[in-house]
Amino acid sequence: MMDFRRILKILGPGLLFASMSIGTSHLVLSTKAGAQYGWLMVIPILLANVLKYPFFEFGVRYTAVTQNTLIQGYKFLGKKYLWLYAFITLISTFTILAALYTVTAGLLINLFDFQDISINFVALLLFGFISAILIIGRYKFLEISLKFIVSILFVALLITTVVVFVKGQVTPVEGFVSPEFFDEVGILFIIGLIGWMPTAVEASGWVSVWTVEKSKSMKDGPSYKEAKQEFDLGYVITALLAVFFLIIGVMTLYGTGRELSSSSVQFADQIVSLFTEHIGNWGYTIIAIAAFSTMFSTCMTAHDAVSRVSLDILDKLKESDSNQFKSKRAYGLTIVVMTLVNWLVIVAFGGHMGNLVALATFVSFVFAPILGWMNLKTVNSQRFPIENRPNKAIKLLTYLGIVFLSVFALYYLFLVVIA
Repeated sequence: MMDFRRILKILGPGLLFASMSIGTSHLVLSTKAGAQYGWLMVIPILLANVLKYPFFEFGVRYTAVTQNTLIQGYKFLGKKYLWLYAFITLISTFTILAALYTVTAGLLINLFDFQDISINFVALLLFGFISAILIIGRYKFLEISLKFIVSILFVALLITTVVVFVKGQVTPVEGFVSPEFFDEVGILFIIGLIGWMPTAVEASGWVSVWTVEKSKSMKDGPSYKEAKQEFDLGYVITALLAVFFLIIGVMTLYGTGRELSSSSVQFADQIVSLFTEHIGNWGYTIIAIAAFSTMFSTCMTAHDAVSRVSLDILDKLKESDSNQFKSKRAYGLTIVVMTLVNWLVIVAFGGHMGNLVALATFVSFVFAPILGWMNLKTVNSQRFPIENRPNKAIKLLTYLGIVFLSVFALYYLFLVVIA
């Protein structure tokens, strides 16, 4: 067992993963799952977290053992795998950040009553502020700040969860009938929940690049065992927070018959308002801090991750050994480019952002089982040390996860393309 000081020292990639994962998948989907379907939704939430675990852990495993990113592992498998990951990342580049910043800007406007300021301008301010933090502070400051933010978030949500339990579940309206769990609407909701819980599978590459940065920031970088323990801690926090949001949804909304908005921004505002109705106005600050911290930290981590992964892909696609994509200048320039591109996407497609997010969702869902298989293939390749390859239990869990995701991906493909 590691001592507490060593644990604090190596905290990083797992914490960033938790911070990145608890965006709309937790704040919106987990809460909505509890609000609409009740306690039964804890099953798909926990199932998704368990069955998708190996895909993300392989990113940490590969990097901690080889000191190379998972993206380098894709290149070793063959350029076609690298190009596939590059395609998925490209779709994410023009959709995920724009969507996250739009939701966060809208949430900020609603929570602090900035109704006279346009959402585009607030999003630009957020882009500028977060970009400055990332360019000036880079990985080390990101890690330190998120230790603080995630701690506040975890405490705020823990307090919120305990309070709603003490207060008791809201009284159902007379004649309330729970929605069907296995009709088309229910299955589509479950697919969305599982697809983004705890996050999309391509984020395994994000964890990998953070693991590399963590090793660079330490003289005595974490061993594979330590890196795995640190990631496991972050993963458990991620799963716990999903359950916390589910509990909040069940205790404050399930059975009320309230119509919940399909807009992430309006939904987040509804959650804050309905929660304060349930326990009193004094709870507004707690849930507002939790909601905003959730989205702000997700914007920071996603912005950093997409930038780093994009640079790493470009580096692996080139044939020369130059370090042009590994410099501080390249990182800062990429952060700025991501800001400008995604803000322009918000301005140009703000009213149709749902269509862009739907495209990213479609790509993520369809390619998730393929990426899961690629990750397993990478840590089972001849280049990877035999003693560090996954054991039979992890392999079995991985195959179950691939089958699990494949079934949902095929059904989703059928509904979207054929039906």
